[in-house]
Amino acid sequence: MATPLESYFSLTFFGRKLMNITTLSSKGQVIIPKPIRASHNWEAGQELVVVEHGDGILLKPRAPFEETSINDAASCLKFTGKAKSLDDMQLAISKGVKDKFK
Repeated sequence: MATPLESYFSLTFFGRKLMNITTLSSKGQVIIPKPIRASHNWEAGQELVVVEHGDGILLKPRAPFEETSINDAASCLKFTGKAKSLDDMQLAISKGVKDKFK
């Protein structure tokens, strides 16, 4: 089994890096090369989302919050009373701007 330093290498062509190659361990682990981790500011413990993509995978940092819909977010706002129309909201915004910049 390769040591961590031997688990990946960079392929260069005339001084230009073309790709990094890494090895899958028996535990299903891969080492993401340090320059790539640094360029994305990924530290140990960073959670990544694995997305199947064509003949490979895409690793993306996990969002700090789960994806949600506007209905889920708005349902936590408790409002009782008559619903405001778009015209009512536009008038209130206009009034607020005028009051602020008199």
